[in-house]
Amino acid sequence: MTRYAVLLRGINVGGNKKIAMADLRALLTGLGFTDVATLLQSGNAVITAAGKDPAKLAAQIEKAIADQFDMQVSCLIRTGPELRRVIAEDPFGEVVTNPSRYMVIFLSGDPDPEWLQGIDSAAYAPDEFRLGKHHEIYLWLPDGAADSKLSVVLMNKKSGVIGSARNWNTVTKLAAMLAE
Repeated sequence: MTRYAVLLRGINVGGNKKIAMADLRALLTGLGFTDVATLLQSGNAVITAAGKDPAKLAAQIEKAIADQFDMQVSCLIRTGPELRRVIAEDPFGEVVTNPSRYMVIFLSGDPDPEWLQGIDSAAYAPDEFRLGKHHEIYLWLPDGAADSKLSVVLMNKKSGVIGSARNWNTVTKLAAMLAE
């Protein structure tokens, strides 16, 4: 049995794709997952599943959400070791002064290298980003996410992959939940 973090893209953000966390827990439990817990109201869950491939888990959850809630929602799955590695490989270290303004964009795969190279990071200062080693982008937004143009660029479909962002506080809380 393995514990997984379930990251749903765009749930309960800006009034869109509303799913109550009690309903999400019931759906995940109904799929046969155990030790189901949710974090916040924005599509974060932790589940235990028996030896399944993360891509198959994501597809199963996406289909169940489409069937039950009649909405298309992308799902990304991460294990405890993967989240702990994201935390350990933090490229901004002491630079970050406010973890709520520090984001990790979890990706479904490697972004298009040409698209990434085409981003002029200096044009978005003081916002900064670093590509992680394993399908994530670290994003430091010292003035907050509300007016950040860089976060919009990095979540663009032109990247060739699906991305779902979480602030640092959420990343560390999910990692702690997976360690329980």
